[in-house]
Amino acid sequence: MARTIISTPHAPAAIGTYSQAVKVGSTVYLSGQIGLDPASMQMVDGIDAQIVRVFDNLKAVAEAAGGSLADVVKLNVFLTDLAHFATVNSVMGCYFSEPFPARAAVGVASLPRGALVEADAVMVIDD
Repeated sequence: MARTIISTPHAPAAIGTYSQAVKVGSTVYLSGQIGLDPASMQMVDGIDAQIVRVFDNLKAVAEAAGGSLADVVKLNVFLTDLAHFATVNSVMGCYFSEPFPARAAVGVASLPRGALVEADAVMVIDD
């Protein structure tokens, strides 16, 4: 099955050997997003701003793929401090509505660029 690479200037450019997203059939695999501002490629300050930026970045990639966050079926959230999980839930409520996607939240030792949070997603859209 053919793969389509998804890219948008409205989310940070890849900082490694990966694509922002890859579409295979009706499934889109969105790479992990951290709190990088796509214009400056600098990390935004603080956990609250980073969580918002992560979801803004995922939203931009989802839209570039022809979908929206409403099409996300699986979300993975990685936090360097699980004490921020309640904040993720609160902010997530601004970006997602019921039925919510399946989700995992994982505590990690560190993330790229000193990020405090990262999230990736799987989305299913109509062809």
